[in-house]
Amino acid sequence: MDDKLAPHIEELTKALGNTNVLMIREELETLLKFRVPMEEAKRTVLRKFRSTFLPVKQIKDLSAGLKAFEISGRIIEIEEKTVNLHGNVSTIFSGTLADETGACSFTAWFDFSLKKGDAICIKNASTRSWHNRPELNFGERSDVLKIPDDSFPELEELTRTSPKKLNDIAYTDMTTSAVAMVVKLYHKNIKMREREMTIIEGVIGDDTAKLPFTSWIPLSDVDIGSVIRFDGASVRMFRGLPSININENTSVTIVDPSFEEVPFTFDSISQKPGPLPIGEILLKDGLFDVAAVGNIISIRPGSGIIQRCPVCNRVIQKNTCRAHGPTESVQDMRIKVILDDGTGAVSVMLNRENSEIVYGKSMFEAEEIIRTAMSQDAVFEDMKRALTGKYLGVRGNTSRTEFGVTLVAESVWSPDDDMKVRVSDLLGLLEPVGENING
Repeated sequence: MDDKLAPHIEELTKALGNTNVLMIREELETLLKFRVPMEEAKRTVLRKFRSTFLPVKQIKDLSAGLKAFEISGRIIEIEEKTVNLHGNVSTIFSGTLADETGACSFTAWFDFSLKKGDAICIKNASTRSWHNRPELNFGERSDVLKIPDDSFPELEELTRTSPKKLNDIAYTDMTTSAVAMVVKLYHKNIKMREREMTIIEGVIGDDTAKLPFTSWIPLSDVDIGSVIRFDGASVRMFRGLPSININENTSVTIVDPSFEEVPFTFDSISQKPGPLPIGEILLKDGLFDVAAVGNIISIRPGSGIIQRCPVCNRVIQKNTCRAHGPTESVQDMRIKVILDDGTGAVSVMLNRENSEIVYGKSMFEAEEIIRTAMSQDAVFEDMKRALTGKYLGVRGNTSRTEFGVTLVAESVWSPDDDMKVRVSDLLGLLEPVGENING
């Protein structure tokens, strides 16, 4: 390969992902033989192979960190912004793109003369994480084509928020509508832009799930047990877990169950959730108030006696917080376990209260173990001996990070009451094995 071409071919290969390097070289060399300027030749190669090899995505397929793909949709919002990037003032265009599967925010780093309502196809797009959602990004190396207007539903249809069950609300919903019951509710005073204000936080539920909510407006006559219909509430995401935000653009009305049939009651929603297979839990980025049972197959490093920052509650090392610097630490205890039920394995985080229940020793007893052994690792080793293999039930919320799905337990228990059922199920699974051996 011509050494002068090598950096250009490397640049093209990175931009085009899995495209064959030999095909890129042949195409570039052919263009250069016809005296096409290098930069124009590279743009031609990019256009040709992007249209041929790029995978096609829909909004429901997006996740953070994707590169070099094609996506189409209709622009339902767009605005021009001036930003300061590394000391340089630039103009970008941000908004929302929608298709039949949902909506997502986007940033265009180049002026493609786009306007609200345009149906477009973007080639060589990428995604990043923005406000805990995948955001679409495209710029000078992308091709943006206007496509026939009838390729997608009309703007009004794409922006309409059809009622959903809480379990179906996901990151593809920028806004949502639903009928749900208020299960928990409390008022909270916060300081925002130098002024005090009161917001309402709590939990709503229906016959499919429960979700946290925040209301930035007063909710007249709404209390625990009220059934409400909300329309146009915004959906926020945190590590895959949606929460409902009610604001001045949201319509909220109280539903009277005596006049309108509601498929749930306060008792049905308040019941303890039945355990889900862990394999099913892993399919969701986040779940609110979920239960699981399984065997502890591993005690993870970081379990035992830990030190926390008194300001932000982060785990610290050597009395130094990465956010607040040197500080007087607060002692705490936690356990990080891997729970496995045969369908999958999930990381579970236990706070001090739940750690003491599962471990069977208090934090003060754990401190005494460290003093006696004169080793900070003594409690961690003791936890591994005492807990590995233990059958455990946990209930809490799950979220997805770069390390996978984690369940933060709010309560724990020993599910010994279903031992007969487990033995019966196991014998049922072993019956075909016995028949094959006898046969």
